[in-house]
Amino acid sequence: MEITVERNGQPYRIDLSHAIDCSSTFGDTAREPSAWYVQPVSISPVRIDDWLGSVEAGSSVNFYEVQLNPHGNGTHTECYGHIDKGHQKLNDHLKESHGWIHFQRLAIRSENGDRLLKLEDLVVPAEGFPEFVGIEAAGLPFPGHFSNTNPPFIEAALCERLAELGVKHLLTNLPSVDQEEDGGALAAHRAFWQYPHNTRRESTITEFTNFPSSLEEGFYFINLQTAPIHNDAVPSRPLLFKCKSL
Repeated sequence: MEITVERNGQPYRIDLSHAIDCSSTFGDTAREPSAWYVQPVSISPVRIDDWLGSVEAGSSVNFYEVQLNPHGNGTHTECYGHIDKGHQKLNDHLKESHGWIHFQRLAIRSENGDRLLKLEDLVVPAEGFPEFVGIEAAGLPFPGHFSNTNPPFIEAALCERLAELGVKHLLTNLPSVDQEEDGGALAAHRAFWQYPHNTRRESTITEFTNFPSSLEEGFYFINLQTAPIHNDAVPSRPLLFKCKSL
C-alpha cells in the first residue's frame, strides 16, 4: 500500500509495505538490550497444580506468562509520568502515532569522565524539525547491557533546545536521556518535558530505539506503535518509512 503525505507543501509518496523496524525484541536475547539492573525478559509456561501450559510437555495449548520491565528490557516509550508522582499513563497522553521524523547521528563526547551528546553537535535542518526527532549516539553497541557502566546520556541543554523548537517526540538509542547515577536530578527528562512548571503533557521520550546501521540521516515518515498497557512507560515499536518526493 502506498500513501501520499505532504511536508511543507511538498507531496511525498510512502510505501507502507517497506517498514524499517527500529525496535528491540522482548524475549529474544540477541535483540534485547538491558539497563537499570533488571532481569532479562522471562517467558515461561504457566503451571497450575500438575498442569503445565506447554504443548511440548503434553498440554493441548501453549499458555505462557511474560515478565518484563519496559524501562530496562528494551525499546520503550515513556511520558512525563516517569517523573511525576501522579503516575500518569502514556496512552492517556500520546495523541499521535504517525508523523514526520528527522534522524541524525551525534558523536559521543567525553567530559569530566562522562560520555554524552552535546547541544553544539545538534544539526537543525533548514526547514526546522518536525514533531518527531530521532537522535542516535554514534557507535553505541546494540543490543548492549548497560547496568553499572555509566552509559552515555544527553546533556539537558540539548533536550531543552528540542523543546524550544517544538519537538514533541524524542527517540534515541540510549538506555536513558539521563545519566545512570545523577542523584535523582533527571535534568534531561525535566528539560524536555519542561517539568514541573510548564509540563508538555503530550510529549514522549522513546529509549533503546534500535536504529539500523544502514539508516541514512534525514527525514522519514514514522508510525510509533505502543503497547496498550496502563503505565508511564510501555514497550514500543517505531517503524520508519522512506519517502519519495513527487
